[in-house]
Amino acid sequence: MNIQIYSGKKNFDAQKAERYFKERRIPFQNLDLKKHRLGEREIRLMISAIGTDALIDWEDKKVREHPACYYDRAELLIPAIQENPWLLKLPIVRNGNKMTIGYRPDEWDKWQQEG
Repeated sequence: MNIQIYSGKKNFDAQKAERYFKERRIPFQNLDLKKHRLGEREIRLMISAIGTDALIDWEDKKVREHPACYYDRAELLIPAIQENPWLLKLPIVRNGNKMTIGYRPDEWDKWQQEG
């Protein structure tokens, strides 16, 4: 497994995800979106694996007020996410082409069983 955790600095679910992988001695890479700029390919992969509706943090008032949330085409949404990674619901946990949002130990257990 090649795990990457995309997170913001003070995200409780990201801390729980890190603890999950540490307890199972599964190596992971933590990518703080305040320091790590997402590439177009990464965002396209997120959109295809998760979908735009699940990817955007609709619960955040600041996010709902941003016009990018209402774009219906990836070509418009990708540059907006690159400039404003806070639009994303975090953490995003990636294992190759598979991704989850939030704390999802049930899904990560399946990844382990698959090898």
